[in-house]
Amino acid sequence: MQDVAHAYADALFEVAKEKGKLDAIREELDQFADAVDQNRDLQVFFFSPYFSSSEKIEGAKRAFTGADEEFVNFLELLIEKQRVTEVFRIRRQFEELWKHENRRIDVTVTSAVELDGAVVGKIGEEIERQTGQEVDLASRVDAEILGGVVLQVGNMVLDASIRNRLEKLRKSVASAA
Repeated sequence: MQDVAHAYADALFEVAKEKGKLDAIREELDQFADAVDQNRDLQVFFFSPYFSSSEKIEGAKRAFTGADEEFVNFLELLIEKQRVTEVFRIRRQFEELWKHENRRIDVTVTSAVELDGAVVGKIGEEIERQTGQEVDLASRVDAEILGGVVLQVGNMVLDASIRNRLEKLRKSVASAA
């Protein structure tokens, strides 16, 4: 069964796509989620049962003047159904749908030492070539992998680290004993 956040994100995505406003609504959803995440007063206002739905809707309209009509309607629905607390999960699901629609994939390159930007770029280019998708590339350092690299491509992980090789060797020796 589909959870609430997925259902709302799917519905918002379909409306945004139908109206040709995917990027605009994505941006407004990001702005709203960031504002609520970073402002304790907004959290209290939108998440508290002490304020009525009509007060919250009025507050949202005042705070988001100039926002896309479909997005404002979506916020009103979240408020009426008391689902504003799901906005962060809705945002994550909407982002996944947006990336799929725009053929984008997240790639993280983890290494034991800082890699040259050109090397990381080449890795990204190769993944783009193999997947046919545009890569959103991030690079990070984790000294615990000892050497080599760990690639996370979407939800797949390719662990070519020395730590992983040593662990496999340890298991092999332990099972042989």
